[in-house]
Amino acid sequence: MPHYIVIEGVIGVGKTTLTRLLARTFSATPVLEVVEENPFLSAFYTDRERYAFQTQTFFVLSRFRQQQTQVAPLRGRSNLISDYLFAKNEIFARLNLQGDELELFEQLYGVLAERVPQPDLVVYLQADVDTLMTRIALRDRPFERDMDRQYISDLRDAYEEFFARYTATPLLTIATDTLNLVRDPQARAQVIGQIRAALAGYAQPTLLDL
Repeated sequence: MPHYIVIEGVIGVGKTTLTRLLARTFSATPVLEVVEENPFLSAFYTDRERYAFQTQTFFVLSRFRQQQTQVAPLRGRSNLISDYLFAKNEIFARLNLQGDELELFEQLYGVLAERVPQPDLVVYLQADVDTLMTRIALRDRPFERDMDRQYISDLRDAYEEFFARYTATPLLTIATDTLNLVRDPQARAQVIGQIRAALAGYAQPTLLDL
């Protein structure tokens, strides 16, 4: 039976890298978020309070459109692996919005989320703030070059809180601080084995720390 797997985690943790590796392993269609398409993102990192609502609204509509055009038609027909969970909209909104803007956004998100397919497994990638900042610097996206360390720390805390109470689907948590999936075949094999076991129901998905 085809599976739909989602990879999630804080900015810079390695979601897209793992998604691409798994897509080859599972002969799956990768669903990759195109972050650079958001016209408000650079301004958001300069002035988060002013541009948060525009940024988050663009993202939720863009992700919804991708879910409808790429995920929904193939769900249950072929393996799919995505580098984001639609519910991440909630994480970012609650961190960046407040008051009437947060209330309005949550109403919009609630309507859209009802029409988004649920994955069979979510793989949550963890890393400490030092690791995240290093990886963000290494990939050197122009709009991330002056990334605020405190923002990444707050975002990491928000992700930890979200997944501590996450029950919507099976969840596999992987600590990635010492994990190099690209260069370490043993680490890659262990992660793939854990994912296969979780999908097959052979073991309860638990924390994997390599």
